[in-house]
Amino acid sequence: MNDYLHNTIPNLKPFDYERHHDSHFINQQWVLVNGISEKKSIYTFRDDNILEIERKDATIKTSWTLSIHNIFTIETEDGIITVKAYFKDDDILVLNHQDKEEFALYINTTNYDDELNSVEDIQSFLKEKYRKKVSNVIYEHEFYYISESEEFGPNTVEELSEKVKNEDISAYCFVRDINEDDYSKRLRIVDLMQEL
Repeated sequence: MNDYLHNTIPNLKPFDYERHHDSHFINQQWVLVNGISEKKSIYTFRDDNILEIERKDATIKTSWTLSIHNIFTIETEDGIITVKAYFKDDDILVLNHQDKEEFALYINTTNYDDELNSVEDIQSFLKEKYRKKVSNVIYEHEFYYISESEEFGPNTVEELSEKVKNEDISAYCFVRDINEDDYSKRLRIVDLMQEL
């Protein structure tokens, strides 16, 4: 059953008590992605093993228990289920049902200003989240560039932007990541600047 989950959502990291419990799990507002178009549910795992499930019309209190490592038991309307917890990243939690090929996907909205009420809202959330992540990676990364048949660098995107602004180089110079051997990706400074 693990293969089903990992084929569907690759690169999951198992729940790690030391790393995740206090800072990423407890008292966070987790919006259930599965079925959000029919009914929005917000799950909050409390320190005292209380699980609050908030819906439009009511708040249900039930219980959860951490059994071993990343295996939880959760009391639901259908009885007690056993799930294995994974993180895709700090804001995406996956609870994999241990008896079925099913999993629940949650997004942490505790520090997110907008409401997640639909599939479109989730798509916007993920697009913005990963756009920021890419911007941060690009912002801190270094690149070589070619100008007048000579290679220069490495420089950060900010340094390259400054050189373009000062008209020292063209925004259309080819760049390569410091970890790449050639310019075959045909990436230009202007392409990097658009991501900032």
